[in-house]
Amino acid sequence: MFATIRDFAEEWSHESAATQRVLEALTDESLARQVAPGHRTLGEIAWHLVTSVHEILSHAGLQFESLGDDRRVPDSAGTIAEAYQKTSLAALEAAQTQWSDETLRETRNMYGEPWTVAFTLRILIQHQTHHRGQMTVLMRQAGLRVPGVYGPSKEER
Repeated sequence: MFATIRDFAEEWSHESAATQRVLEALTDESLARQVAPGHRTLGEIAWHLVTSVHEILSHAGLQFESLGDDRRVPDSAGTIAEAYQKTSLAALEAAQTQWSDETLRETRNMYGEPWTVAFTLRILIQHQTHHRGQMTVLMRQAGLRVPGVYGPSKEER
């Protein structure tokens, strides 16, 4: 859990940079890759990472610009990576200017459950980590080089 906004900012900076590296490794051709019919494509997962930052944090009361929704997935990997960079920076700035350390202890109704703002921020980061893992599998299947996240990847050794 986060005790201070600064704690969140430090971890978000590291985690969002890792997500950014993964998104920047995508190609337009790879966006259609899926593990099996009926599952999300690599592009859909990538775009979900972009849109979920705003969706989760706005649900918790943070105000910043939304860059779209899950239904309209861009067909450009560069567009997705650029959108993530914008939304991750906007989210960080909004958290640092709109919330205080005391806000982290406040409770919000999140998806029918009472979550503290600190817990919501933890879930946001874990959500990103979960989907990055899904993406790296699909990236390897698509023949892409996977960037290291928590140390070097096999491709970087």
